[in-house]
Amino acid sequence: MNTKLRLRIMFFLQFFIWGSWLVTIGSYMINTLHFTGAQVGLVFSSKGIAAILMPSITGIIADRWIKANRLYGICHFFGAGALLVAAQISDPIIMFWVMLFNAIVYMPTIALSNVISYVSLEKTGLDTVKDFPPVRVFGTVGFILAMWTISFLKLELSNIQLYVASGASLLLALYSLTLQDCPTSKAKKNKSLVSLLGIDAFVLFKQKKMAIFFLFAMLLGAALQITNTFGNPFLHDFALDPHYKDSLVVKYPAVLLSISQISEVFFILAIPFFLRKFGIKKVMLISMVAWTLRFVFFAFGNPSSGGFILLLLSMIVYGCAFDFFNISGAIFVEKEVDHRIRASAQGLFMTMVNGIGAYVGAIISGKVVDYFTVDGVKDWQSIWLVFGAYTLILAVVFAVSFKYKHDHNEMKKVTIGH
Repeated sequence: MNTKLRLRIMFFLQFFIWGSWLVTIGSYMINTLHFTGAQVGLVFSSKGIAAILMPSITGIIADRWIKANRLYGICHFFGAGALLVAAQISDPIIMFWVMLFNAIVYMPTIALSNVISYVSLEKTGLDTVKDFPPVRVFGTVGFILAMWTISFLKLELSNIQLYVASGASLLLALYSLTLQDCPTSKAKKNKSLVSLLGIDAFVLFKQKKMAIFFLFAMLLGAALQITNTFGNPFLHDFALDPHYKDSLVVKYPAVLLSISQISEVFFILAIPFFLRKFGIKKVMLISMVAWTLRFVFFAFGNPSSGGFILLLLSMIVYGCAFDFFNISGAIFVEKEVDHRIRASAQGLFMTMVNGIGAYVGAIISGKVVDYFTVDGVKDWQSIWLVFGAYTLILAVVFAVSFKYKHDHNEMKKVTIGH
């Protein structure tokens, strides 16, 4: 088996695990386990808590003591066990602790999969810049096919989705034994604990421009968590309306949501053009406007012919909302910071988005959903309009407060080089 095929299978399984439950477990907890919005938000906050420190800590372990490919397999083995236990739980507090453990062992594997890929490609004499993206895209394919599998098999309201994820995680743990060894790095052993944890990147908060950027990274991370947590439960609730209970939206909501991931693929390809043409500030503003449209389209969409178009548009703009901030933000960090702390700065960016931002978004969005819930019935239009107003306000404040002058030639070099 050649290196590229091995890595494609790895990424496929890596994100098949996540796609099996991330988008649909909210509906399972609300409709089957009867959790409140706040309780669902609490469970989803586990991902944010784990993302704050675990990738850095796991990186230290992989750098100093355990080969990345071996640690990768160990994490997925324990993740399989956690998902197996989660499938049998009906108490929200216990579910939180179990899913927190799962997040602690799963979140680091995202970074470890990248490390394994870079090492394997370099060992084979391949170009990581050229050959990594076509390999990584199989992760998106795995996520989409997992969502389709769960939806077409009508498992969105069943704990079987967690059994599927557990099985895939165990399979990946075993498959990791076939991956190339990633030797520990002597160079990285000499780094201080402060550098490895990314703490040295906090010096960037002394710069007003960077402080504002990281603040908005956190606030937009909250928006991402909102849609991951409550998008699927929202579509399931159309079943309460007799006119829509037999619609395709109600029968296969995860399939409709998967268009969001398909959209990502196309918007990723458009980023270099938009960055060269408009610059980072405008691209990030476009992302914030896209988030607003995502929520507004949800607010007025429904399974009827006209309303379905709005739901479909909401899925399409998601790709822009997600990619135009996450990827352009990473490029901004790469361009602006001292290369001696580039890894720490990227880690800080991800911590703000997927750690603190995800945690805050999960907790607050759950309370907003409960506020607009009366006798078990959720006023989804009001809920989505509140979230839409939130991202619109972010866009206005960001446009006024973030000062950045676009350098066409410099950005051209960055987008081509990365």
